[in-house]
Amino acid sequence: MAQFSTDLSADFSLEGKVAIISGASRGIGRAIARRYAAAGARLVIGSRRQENIESAAGFINEAYPGRVYPVVAHAGKREDAQVLVDAAVARYGRVDIVVNNAGTNPHFGPIMTSEPSHWDKILEVNVKGSFWLCQAAVRQMQAQGSGGKIINMASVTGLEPGPMMGIYSVSKAALIMLTKVLALELAADNIQVNVIAPGIIKTRFSRALWDNPGLRSGIEAKTPAGRLGDPEEVCGLALYLASKASSFATGGVYTVDGGYLLT
Repeated sequence: MAQFSTDLSADFSLEGKVAIISGASRGIGRAIARRYAAAGARLVIGSRRQENIESAAGFINEAYPGRVYPVVAHAGKREDAQVLVDAAVARYGRVDIVVNNAGTNPHFGPIMTSEPSHWDKILEVNVKGSFWLCQAAVRQMQAQGSGGKIINMASVTGLEPGPMMGIYSVSKAALIMLTKVLALELAADNIQVNVIAPGIIKTRFSRALWDNPGLRSGIEAKTPAGRLGDPEEVCGLALYLASKASSFATGGVYTVDGGYLLT
C-alpha cells in the first residue's frame, strides 16, 4: 500500500524524477514541461525543429535553471524514440515519466477526401510514434525496477468524432485503446498508464478551428463553459498523473474539455 505524507505538496512533487515529453516546443507540451520543472522534475523535451525545441528549453530554464535538456527528435520515428530515452539516461541516469504529447493532422475535411499519405502520417505520429516511445521508455523503467508513469495525450475527438477531423479522430481513439492495453500489461511493473483527452485548447495546432469564426462559435456554443481552454489548464491533471498522488490510477481516460462531451 502506498504511503502518503500529510504534506500534500509531497504527493504532487516530482523532485528527483526524470520526464520525457514529446512535442514540447510549444502549446500543451511546453506548458506541461514548465509545470513539471516547477514541481522539481528534470526533463528531456523533444521536437523536430532544433530552433523551436531550444527556444522552449530556454524559456523554461530561465525560470528553472538547468531543468530542461532539448533533443531534436521526430515523434514518428522509432529510432528517435530511443534517442530521447538514451539522452535522458545519459544526462540524468533514469526515466520515470513519459508524456506522449506530439501529434499531427495534415488532413482537414471529409474523411472520404483523404489520401493514403494522410493516413500514413497521422498514424505514424499519433499512434505508432507514441508506442515506440512507450516501448523504449518502459524497457528502461523495468530495468530500474522502480515503476513509472506514462501519460498519452489524446483528444475528445477520440471519444466522439471531430468534424472534418476523421482520421485524427480514428488515431486518437486508437491511442486511447493503446493506453488501456499498456495499463493492463504494465500494472504488475508498477507503471501507471493514463490518457488525457483535451477539448479544444487554444494552441497553434488547433488554430484552424479557433481562428475560423464559424467553427469557433459552434465549439463555444457546444461547450458548457462557453470558451476554449488554455494550455495551462491541462497541466494540473498532467501533474497529478505524473505524481505519487495517482499511484492507483491506471488505464483511465481523463477529459479536460469545459464540459464539451456533456452536450
